[in-house]
Amino acid sequence: MKQIIDPVKSRLRSIFLFSLFFLGISPFFIVSAPLYSPTWGFRIDIPEGYDYQDGNGKDRFSFFSSWKTSLDVAVYTGTPSVEALTKDVQERIGNRGEIVYFEYRNKKAAVLELAFGDGDNRKGGESSALEGWGLCIELEGGGENSASSSPPLLLALAYGPAGIEELKYLHLSVLDSIAPSDADRYAPGPITDFTYPRGKRITGNLAGLDLEVSLREFDAQGAQALVDREFAVLRLYGRSPLWREAWTRFYRAIYRDSFERLADAAFTLERYWNVSAWKNSAIPASEEPQGMVVAEKALEWVQSFTYERDLLGSDFVNLVSAAFEGRGDCDSRAMLWAIILEQANIPGAIMVSAEYKHAMGLVDLPGTGARFTHEGTRWLVAETTAPVPLGRIRADVSEISRWMGIRFE
Repeated sequence: MKQIIDPVKSRLRSIFLFSLFFLGISPFFIVSAPLYSPTWGFRIDIPEGYDYQDGNGKDRFSFFSSWKTSLDVAVYTGTPSVEALTKDVQERIGNRGEIVYFEYRNKKAAVLELAFGDGDNRKGGESSALEGWGLCIELEGGGENSASSSPPLLLALAYGPAGIEELKYLHLSVLDSIAPSDADRYAPGPITDFTYPRGKRITGNLAGLDLEVSLREFDAQGAQALVDREFAVLRLYGRSPLWREAWTRFYRAIYRDSFERLADAAFTLERYWNVSAWKNSAIPASEEPQGMVVAEKALEWVQSFTYERDLLGSDFVNLVSAAFEGRGDCDSRAMLWAIILEQANIPGAIMVSAEYKHAMGLVDLPGTGARFTHEGTRWLVAETTAPVPLGRIRADVSEISRWMGIRFE
């Protein structure tokens, strides 16, 4: 898994005082879901196991996890620049790591490599040396200081005991989950975008179809790196009672990273299938349930993929490679199907089962067949690895209590 962390290091060449670094979100928190600040407009999908520790209930909060890792985040107003804030932080905590400045989706940002604390000062047999990563980025929400000449800045610091390789993935995952604004909510996160820049726009053919669509030259590499990193985070939970929530977050991260990468592909597919159905169908378009053509054609398409598993790795083919190379396991196909539906404004989701080691798609459309109730909706089930119609499910995987639903919107 070193390849997940090394690209960040190659570009970068106390325990924190709660009064310095905290997060600007409303004071009621449920850490099992992404956190949203209506004041500042940003979101953070904090991993399971982080508990709220301190803050002022407005723009400063801090979290601490069962792995002895911390997340301290604050919103600053009136600070002249990202450079000024990060240099001040560097001095205040005695950080020995480096800072690299970059731009994330037209917003100035910085990545901080954190290394601080005294490794020789041991308390109770444990080193006080800490390491991790930090992110400073401009926000669009002005809050009460919208008239300020400089944008508000979000500072997030994720850190923990030094020398534990697995925790490095956790820190990066926390920071990459940050969406500074609504416009960034379904785009690759700032850490992934920094580490794996998407590159220039290119064209490619979707698997099995004579359709040329637009993407970026390094989309597949960036998407797979995120999958591998998030799988490393998921493994931290092992037999934890929070495994369901952690599993849900794993898929949320992939969905967020892939949504924009696949936008042109999804639009082209929707138009292609709808036009083809209109030309070839004897059924008037007005009599077809809205969205049914896209749901059925997209299902047939992913069902045609080559079944592929990687039992030594994450066992998940990134969605860009799945779409352009026509390969993947059940969850890759189900998620790709759900993204195509959501891009076409058709409510889509997935359901997964640890007992059955299987995943299927879900769609909120009329029709006959098996349904699964999740968040008050009776979803129609879609088997993505066998050539069967919507609503069909094998008898040996049909026990509903062994499935859990995951909605992304």
